[in-house]
Amino acid sequence: MDFLHRNGVLIIQHLQKDYRAYYNYLNFMSNVGDPRNIFSIYFPLWFQLNQTVGTKMIWVAVIGDWFNLIFKWILFGHRPYWWIQETQIYPNHSSPCLEQFPTTCETGPGSPSGHAMGSSCVWYVMVTAALSYTVSRMDESSTTLHRLTWSFLWSLFWLIQISVCISRVFIATHFPHQVILGVIGGMLVAEAFEHTPCIQTASLSTYLKTNLFLFLFALGFYLLLRLLDIDLLWSVPIAKKWCANPDWIHIDTTPFAGLVRNLGVLFGLGFAINSEMFFRSCRGENGYKLSFRLLCVVASLTTLQLYHFIKIPTHAEHLFYVLSFCKSASIPMTVVALIPYCVHVLMKPTEKKMN
Repeated sequence: MDFLHRNGVLIIQHLQKDYRAYYNYLNFMSNVGDPRNIFSIYFPLWFQLNQTVGTKMIWVAVIGDWFNLIFKWILFGHRPYWWIQETQIYPNHSSPCLEQFPTTCETGPGSPSGHAMGSSCVWYVMVTAALSYTVSRMDESSTTLHRLTWSFLWSLFWLIQISVCISRVFIATHFPHQVILGVIGGMLVAEAFEHTPCIQTASLSTYLKTNLFLFLFALGFYLLLRLLDIDLLWSVPIAKKWCANPDWIHIDTTPFAGLVRNLGVLFGLGFAINSEMFFRSCRGENGYKLSFRLLCVVASLTTLQLYHFIKIPTHAEHLFYVLSFCKSASIPMTVVALIPYCVHVLMKPTEKKMN
């Protein structure tokens, strides 16, 4: 691993030296790959346009991030910004200098990259959904158009993934091999859900059982390794030790924070998609109207941007996890049930007046 790490540091130094002028773009692409944007941007947009794709997106994102957590606990991957300080391979304390940024100091293990994995799995779902839609609209004589569409969408996919990967390496939060593993892992998870249609008809009981299994497995795995005297939170004190600015350390980058966030989202989706409000609005007559869907998209995106102003207190860790679960659960409940139902109710008087 020292070979990969040492050469990875050389690549990071090259990027930081020769591509410093592209920091704003790379920082933007790092935000594009942020798993939290899946729930606040991609999901509300796609769910109203195509409920099948939106539902699949949540499942892929949650299960993908869960696998990412388990693999991080197994692989014990270092992050560049602390590895150069902890390693003994550089003689006479001649450690290379890596610049740190406000988004560098993530506290969990580094392999595989969560940003790269989340970005690849969700964009894989979006690209395959767009291709399926275009194929269904084309006749047999449109072979050339289909090939052009296929080439464009997959070129866009790889452009985004490469940009996200470079951005994560540039800010010294990941080594190159970690982002490559993340992209491959995300695509495998997304492809697996292409062959799992049962999630579209899952009951609330199925959602609850899945949530319980994911939580108990992760907790059991954590406690088992603790009994073996293996601390799975080993990376947190190291991150705090070597981060250039203590204000750049955030509790929402810890391993359990991501787990709680994902469990909250999956629970919220299961509750909302099996609710009476969802059936009356999205599965009713209005659910097939373009005006209804567009209103829901605009209202959902606007409302979820306001969620960023809701700051969860971080002074008590257990309280943070509980409130984080509740906040995450409210996102799909808002997008899937609450907003569509409100739009449905508001459209009723308008239709009566027109009649």
